[in-house]
Amino acid sequence: MPEKPGLTSSELGTLWLTYQQKTMILRMLEYFIEKADDEKAKNIMVDLYDEIDPYVEKIAVIFQNEGAAIPVGFTSEDVNKGVPKLYDNGFDIMFVRLITEISMGLHTLNITMASREDIVMIFKDLTAITQKYYNACTQYLIEKGMHARPPYVSMPKKVEFITDTSYLRGWLNPFSRKRTMNTVEVANMFHAIETNIMGLKFITGFAQCANTPEVKKYFTKGGEIAKSIIKELNEVFLEDGVQAPVVSGGNPTRSTVAPFSDKMMMYCTSLFCSFAIGGNSLGTAFSLRNDLAPKTAAFIKDIFEYAHEGAKIMIRNGWMEEQPPMEEREKLI
Repeated sequence: MPEKPGLTSSELGTLWLTYQQKTMILRMLEYFIEKADDEKAKNIMVDLYDEIDPYVEKIAVIFQNEGAAIPVGFTSEDVNKGVPKLYDNGFDIMFVRLITEISMGLHTLNITMASREDIVMIFKDLTAITQKYYNACTQYLIEKGMHARPPYVSMPKKVEFITDTSYLRGWLNPFSRKRTMNTVEVANMFHAIETNIMGLKFITGFAQCANTPEVKKYFTKGGEIAKSIIKELNEVFLEDGVQAPVVSGGNPTRSTVAPFSDKMMMYCTSLFCSFAIGGNSLGTAFSLRNDLAPKTAAFIKDIFEYAHEGAKIMIRNGWMEEQPPMEEREKLI
């Protein structure tokens, strides 16, 4: 028996995706650290950089030892630290909070697709790191008054069971009253609004500075999709008398000079689209009111089509690195 088994296809694929994501995060952190005016924010980002950087090297060493090509990912050519600030103070930590939120989910899922102990430990370590910095970013934003908390609610005093199917009622009977959203539905809707507000901020900045007209147009379209989702979900909240989130600060500046390559901004947008599809899928699954699930399902369709359009742009421009393929048996035969 070999001392250490070779990489499975799942382990190769998840490590490859992690390498892409982490090299993107490192390049973006390099820019945000350079432009940080707040010492506490800068320290959070520097510490995060120092903790995840060694894992990029660990993954590269594993690929090398297994005889696999080391991915290109994102390099110093994809970031320009010498340009003006693209976003106001606060955006950097908002961005780090969102990217660590995405990372937590990805690493936890990746652990379930790995069996080799050293690979499991990489994802376990990365999960702990991202959890730590997600909390650090949240507490920083609370301290600075930039974090929108979900609405408070009166605590339930007794356990109730649903006894009438009218609980599921939404739009199917226009003459019947909808019930107010429950706290699980509010949680998912609130999260969707919050992430789309953040997405609108970053993609507006990307649209301002993108170098390729096709990419600039694509980012502008993404901003319109985010606005429509925010508007529609805000209306649901208002109908139920629930306070929608308001996130202050972290807005794009007037700068039109790109700190990041179009390739990296497109990849970042693709990553956020994947996260949005997953988040909306969760919201769809846990919404019992029958007018809410169709809304989130429609968002998934719009985001998927938008992401697919982005993939075509990346392919046309030679920006999409191919994921490790399986053997094409028919060609080999």
